[in-house]
Amino acid sequence: MNPKLRSLQNQIEKFTPACEQEERDQDSMLRFLKNNDDCLERTNLTGHFTASSWIINESGDKVLMVYHKIYNSWSWTGGHADGQWDLSAVAIREAMEETGIRQIELADREPVSLEILTVDGHEKRGVYVPSHLHMNLTYLLRADENQRLYVKEDENSGVRWIDAALIQNCVSEPWMMQRIYTKLLRLHRY
Repeated sequence: MNPKLRSLQNQIEKFTPACEQEERDQDSMLRFLKNNDDCLERTNLTGHFTASSWIINESGDKVLMVYHKIYNSWSWTGGHADGQWDLSAVAIREAMEETGIRQIELADREPVSLEILTVDGHEKRGVYVPSHLHMNLTYLLRADENQRLYVKEDENSGVRWIDAALIQNCVSEPWMMQRIYTKLLRLHRY
């Protein structure tokens, strides 16, 4: 196995699942990783690794979210590994690209959540992208809520800090709210 993939494998193996969803997804991710040398590239049309970030403010009572055009919902930031094995670096890069924030802190080097996400087929830059899976690791990030924000218009139509207690009113994807965001909201007190 490629040394970069071995490092990712070790990180996934070290992860301690907090629920049945994470246990089952962790096992599936490890099998996918072992059987797909191209699992860090989106050219693998079955699935590939991605990273997301749950960005909280200094007091931990707000989450920085983007209004995602494909999902028509407020959502976390994140994106494709595109060959990068250090998924925490991918999470930071995507957070900065999608929100405009420039100063961000990785609260924990290890992922705080992992999940396999289904992605429906869609058009991206005029090309059809078939339905596939995102083998996703989520990282907790902290940022100053007074930083200037901007919208990455090719992906999002909004960026804002949302009071953690109100996130359920903003998210229009039931599975994401029930299985993922609720789990992430429990990471710290609001």
